[in-house]
Amino acid sequence: MSAQSIAEPGVAPAEPRDQVAWSLDWNLLRTFMVIVQEQGLTAAAARLELKQPSLSNALKRLELALGVQLIERGPRTFRLTARGQALYRECTGIFGSVNRLASALERAEGEIGGTVQLALASHVVSPLVDDTLSEFHRLHPAACVAISVNSSREVVGSVFEKRAALGVCLVRERLPELEYTALYTEHFGFYCGPGHRLFGRQGLRLEDLRGEQCVSFHTDQLSDVLRPVAMLRAEADFDENLAGVSTHLEEIRRMVLAGLGIGALPIHVVERDVRDGLLFRLPPYQDPPAIDIWLLRHPQARVNRAEAEFTRLLLQRIADTPRGQRIYGLTRRVGLPVHPAASPAKKFRPAPPARRRK
Repeated sequence: MSAQSIAEPGVAPAEPRDQVAWSLDWNLLRTFMVIVQEQGLTAAAARLELKQPSLSNALKRLELALGVQLIERGPRTFRLTARGQALYRECTGIFGSVNRLASALERAEGEIGGTVQLALASHVVSPLVDDTLSEFHRLHPAACVAISVNSSREVVGSVFEKRAALGVCLVRERLPELEYTALYTEHFGFYCGPGHRLFGRQGLRLEDLRGEQCVSFHTDQLSDVLRPVAMLRAEADFDENLAGVSTHLEEIRRMVLAGLGIGALPIHVVERDVRDGLLFRLPPYQDPPAIDIWLLRHPQARVNRAEAEFTRLLLQRIADTPRGQRIYGLTRRVGLPVHPAASPAKKFRPAPPARRRK
């Protein structure tokens, strides 16, 4: 649609400063963004439910409209050019802003409502988050909290693209566009299920795990965010053939319980399973691998009042909690995990009745 066709009757349209903004089909930008995110035309076509030739044609139209090459592509080549990288950054900002138009239209007065968009990695367990949710709901019952659970990579993408106000995940490399706050540190241990031959055996050493099959996270690699866990797995010298992989902690736990193999899990997350006899902690018991969990936000994202208030409450709770209380999974004694939010309460014992004086 041209500028002339949308002008009000009797009002001359303003002269466009950039013809591209008026002539470009903005759907091409969305198509380009998805192609980059999926790293290829085939996967992008499946996500957009379009034919691959249609995407190829759309990419050519976009390059023709802009007069630049955006992607170097061939039978085994898919690489963004420098201009393609610049356009992708712009596209994520554009679509993040469009996606959050409702935030811009929220009323500035009255009770805080709206939706808080949170993106979390699999099984984030911390009283910092839980207590903030509780406090936020108590103060603002009209607001809604929407939580999506994905891999850490996808969480970073949600915050970077301004689809989520906050993200909580593991971090491999920091992006200069985002702000990072250390939320907590968790420690990992090796576990097996009831059907495993090592379940319940005492006096085990790390070498007793040699040759056993294991299950692992996709990020449990020496070059990824779970590098400390990968190093310990290499030291244990497990069977090279993995019995199972997943990006979700719940599925790693499921496979360990089902007896597929040994798995590394956050100590404080599964301590109830250990108490209930569903999981058994294996060596090493000392100096377990430590992984930092981060709170991410985009300083240029447009957030609604509910999201701004939730962010304020969570950041304040983090600031008020000493760093030592934000370290989970260290042990008092071998095999006994410690979590400040789930430590067993002391049993109440009434005072003995006073003796009657004779």
